[in-house]
Amino acid sequence: MRYSELTRRYFETAAAAGTLTGPGVARGEAGSRAQGTWVRFDLRVEGTPGRRRISAARFQAFACPHTIAVAAWVALQAAGRAPEPALPQDVHALRRLFDVPVENLGRLLVVEDAWRAAVRALDEETEN
Repeated sequence: MRYSELTRRYFETAAAAGTLTGPGVARGEAGSRAQGTWVRFDLRVEGTPGRRRISAARFQAFACPHTIAVAAWVALQAAGRAPEPALPQDVHALRRLFDVPVENLGRLLVVEDAWRAAVRALDEETEN
């Protein structure tokens, strides 16, 4: 399969790959390794409720290069943003940006689900 320059760049560098630990870190994941696509996001936030910002985001993925590239991009875009359940761009825009074949759109939905799970975990941590 041929990959776009953007996909290759984010896949090959995967600058935000890894994990975060410690206080203020929440984790969310989606998908299944057995089914070929699994993504996890770790998010660290700082600030007070209503003024929280993501200070760091990391991802882990077992997936195709498109999925890994999009997860890396999402993690890098997260720094400095408020923790919102919506991705910085919707999955259709990401599909076009990274030139993901339409038949692989479901893999990007796994990225979105993992992101939402991480943000939900942040919200649950704040409530406790």
